[in-house]
Amino acid sequence: MILAGDIGGTKTKLAVCEPDATTGGVAGALRVVREAEFPSGQHPSLEAILDEFLGGPAVPVAACFGVAGPVEGGIARITNLPWTIEARALSARLGGAPVALLNDLQATALGALALPPSAFATLQAPAAPPVPHATIAVIAPGTGLGEAVLASDGARYRALPSEGGHADFAPTTDEEIELLRFMRARHGGHVSVERVLSGAGIGDLYDFVRAARGATEPEPAALGVGDRNAAISGAALAGSDPDCVHALALFVALLGAEAGNHALRSLALGGVVIGGGIPPKILPLLQAGPLIERFNDKGRFRRLTSTLAVRVMLEPRAALIGAAHHAAQLATPAPPATTIRGEP
Repeated sequence: MILAGDIGGTKTKLAVCEPDATTGGVAGALRVVREAEFPSGQHPSLEAILDEFLGGPAVPVAACFGVAGPVEGGIARITNLPWTIEARALSARLGGAPVALLNDLQATALGALALPPSAFATLQAPAAPPVPHATIAVIAPGTGLGEAVLASDGARYRALPSEGGHADFAPTTDEEIELLRFMRARHGGHVSVERVLSGAGIGDLYDFVRAARGATEPEPAALGVGDRNAAISGAALAGSDPDCVHALALFVALLGAEAGNHALRSLALGGVVIGGGIPPKILPLLQAGPLIERFNDKGRFRRLTSTLAVRVMLEPRAALIGAAHHAAQLATPAPPATTIRGEP
């Protein structure tokens, strides 16, 4: 069995996978046979969750965990949890099975390789089939902003981590220059692109829109119920509040601009995949056009970016699937799985 995990500050998702004999001979294909989700903060460690999930001395042939934080030397510290995860200690606990720790965006990127075409929504179709082994850029706004690169060594793709979400926010329009000033006043000094392309960023964009027009009336009461940022997105999708509509239009444009930046930095001739928790929830806004307009607004390099595929990944378990994909490679050094099938 293959053991895979997606470890976040709020939730930990675990899955057991096995070879899938129903794929018509697809080499390395896996299926999810069991999975569960646990509230991370209610457990003292990942090991405690594993004990609960496995329920006994089960020994996987390999395991891989995508973690919400940097990984250095096989050790990860979760950004929003007092956990330290060590690959060597996990291996010992799992009977000596090889264990890998990946940044969660690395796992998400690998998941993109393992998903069928139906798991994506295409925003821009490629001008031609991509060059074999071409680099793929992955960008994922959610609680934060993650960026990764899929680079091929000629035999298989490797997921390269980055902290690109913490690079400088680069305003392009006059309005965005004013947004930078607003964000500097609110957050001080450096403003990363994550500040505007994340869940919390949506709330800041809404506050900026109201401040820019000099709003004096109280914001709609509905925005104070539950997740404010999700409520802003919902009102924008419904078209029920013009400030929410404007804020999400800014978010979409900024996402298009940063996705295009990421494509140029990595020379992603294999296209761009947009993952994360937010994009599937606002897909109609992403499909409306402004995202692709800003993606291609790259001056002399418009001719290049306009030829690249841009897709939104719709599968919420991408990081979990990517971790399983990587664990399978640890167990059997071979070309990566092209399909992982599991129950929803």
